[in-house]
Amino acid sequence: MNATVESKGQRRLAWGALTYFNLYRFLVALLFVSLYWIGQLPEPLGEYDRALFAVSAHLYLGIAVLAQLLVRLKTPAYVLQVISNVLLDILIINLMMYASAGLNSGFGMLLVISIAAGSILSSGKISILYAAVASLAVLGCEVYMQWTQEFPKPNYTHAGFLGMTFFFAAFLSHRLASKVEVTEALAEQRGLDLRSLSQLNEHIVQRLQSGVIVLNEALELKLLNESAKRLLDLAADATGKKIGAYSPAISEHLQGWLDTGDNTPLTLNMGAANTEVMLSFSRLGSSKVFNILIFLEEVSPLRQRAQQMKLASLGRLTAGIAHEIRNPLGAISHAGQLLSESDALGDDDRKLTHIIEEHSRRVNNIIENIMRISRREAAAPAEIELTHWLKKFADEFSASRDLDDDAIRVTGQAAAIMVRMDPDQLHQILWNLCENAMRYSKDPPRLEANCAVKDEANRPYLDVIDRGPGIPAEIETHLFEPFFTTHPRGTGLGLYLAKELCEANQASLNLQKNSAQGCVFRIRFSHPERQHILN
Repeated sequence: MNATVESKGQRRLAWGALTYFNLYRFLVALLFVSLYWIGQLPEPLGEYDRALFAVSAHLYLGIAVLAQLLVRLKTPAYVLQVISNVLLDILIINLMMYASAGLNSGFGMLLVISIAAGSILSSGKISILYAAVASLAVLGCEVYMQWTQEFPKPNYTHAGFLGMTFFFAAFLSHRLASKVEVTEALAEQRGLDLRSLSQLNEHIVQRLQSGVIVLNEALELKLLNESAKRLLDLAADATGKKIGAYSPAISEHLQGWLDTGDNTPLTLNMGAANTEVMLSFSRLGSSKVFNILIFLEEVSPLRQRAQQMKLASLGRLTAGIAHEIRNPLGAISHAGQLLSESDALGDDDRKLTHIIEEHSRRVNNIIENIMRISRREAAAPAEIELTHWLKKFADEFSASRDLDDDAIRVTGQAAAIMVRMDPDQLHQILWNLCENAMRYSKDPPRLEANCAVKDEANRPYLDVIDRGPGIPAEIETHLFEPFFTTHPRGTGLGLYLAKELCEANQASLNLQKNSAQGCVFRIRFSHPERQHILN
């Protein structure tokens, strides 16, 4: 274990290991002191100098208690404590070995344990120093006993083998400690990597536009990202509660999936915003804590991408159609105009030429509308203050149609409402809606535009209200289909084009109200929290 390790976790482990080493020293010293005071010292403990043995045992106990206190205080430094403890062990154990029967007392094994522990707790080659000091101390003890006593006879062979044991224990312990140190450092690094990866995964999941919900085996919410909270209108403390408490529809389909295994994507309307969401399920394995994964994919962006692909295909198709049709159509229209200028035509023939010209213009309008769809570039959204913009639009529309002052009424809350949308495309959408409204409205004001009010979904919206007779139920379902029209001169592309442009801006267009007093077409602009992702 490396005392220089900077990791807090490894420093804590190092101090903990030193605590256990001091506890071992305390127990050994306490054993010797207890045996001394009860008079049960086995031979040869204290055989040659009982007083020295007693003093050494008591000193060893006091040093162990003091060392444990210093470990708690973490002062002096860790390295200094380890070195001083091992060297004091070598000194005191040699004193007790001298007071007993020398090497025959078996105290050499206590020295092996202390050297091995010191080698594990220390770093570098200081473990060799421990072995060298212990070997010299043992050899010095044998020499001193030979000079001062007649017996026992010194056993230099035993001392030599014990010294070899010291070096072997120091080397082996040092190698094992180095491997443990490397393993701990690797484990620490892997732990840091895993924590970083976990934070990265959490960041990615939270930033996903798709909603992600994780349930446990009891179908309780364990994890969910911000998109899921927004789509389901969940509170921040929703975790721990059953999914059925927040969305019975999801709970019902989830139970059906668990029973049948059918994971066909479903489309549901979620939250107060009534947002259309595609739902799918997946299992996460045998874990009871993280058992089921639910994906919530908002349909609007998917439709927008599909719309872009559809428009790209339509553009290639209409380019060919326009090339093949416009030239002969222009020839027919021109021939009809020339024919109508002839003085030899009667009234019946002039009616026929008028029909040719009128229907040629109608076909040309259809081609123009299709070309407008195919040529349409990606939305270029900009911040628009809706009330001010709408008043300017109303003035422009009234002037172009030579309408009375009371023909169009603009209403809405006084506070400014900012929306993000392509201004040109919003102009085209509203122009189509206003033309339809003016076509069927009779009573003044023939058209009302109500804007800048938040609806129940907390999204800005704009209502275009007419005073017409309403739309028959059998026609209502076909309103936004291309080429569907009930007007003899209509192309059937106005509402279709308006809806396509709305979806391209992550807005929506629908028939909000239909009655005998008139219709309300509502444009819901993109949610304020999602307007920044328009591009």
